[in-house]
Amino acid sequence: MAGGMNRGSSRPSLGERAADSGVRPAGPPSEPVVPSREAPPRAREDGTGRHCWVHTPPGTSGTVPGLLVEWRQQPGGWQGRVAYAVPGPHGPVLVEAWIPAASLQQR
Repeated sequence: MAGGMNRGSSRPSLGERAADSGVRPAGPPSEPVVPSREAPPRAREDGTGRHCWVHTPPGTSGTVPGLLVEWRQQPGGWQGRVAYAVPGPHGPVLVEAWIPAASLQQR
């Protein structure tokens, strides 16, 4: 495989190219301007994901553990972007989906 694990060239690494791109991660999201009973649970201040329970997600039944990545507000209410695993024919399959806030429970 070209490139492989050895760095034999003088080209910058992917990490160095990302750092030099000038693109920086956004800061923590601002507080939503909605009544508190309609607002999603607070995101972490450091911008990292947060563990949650996903109730009856698409692709499986029951409740599965997930990683809440971000929130968005849609006309129908708040949704969380969540990553979770479901059983597949050859082992677990990672799913990333927008799930209604009512189906998410933070731990």
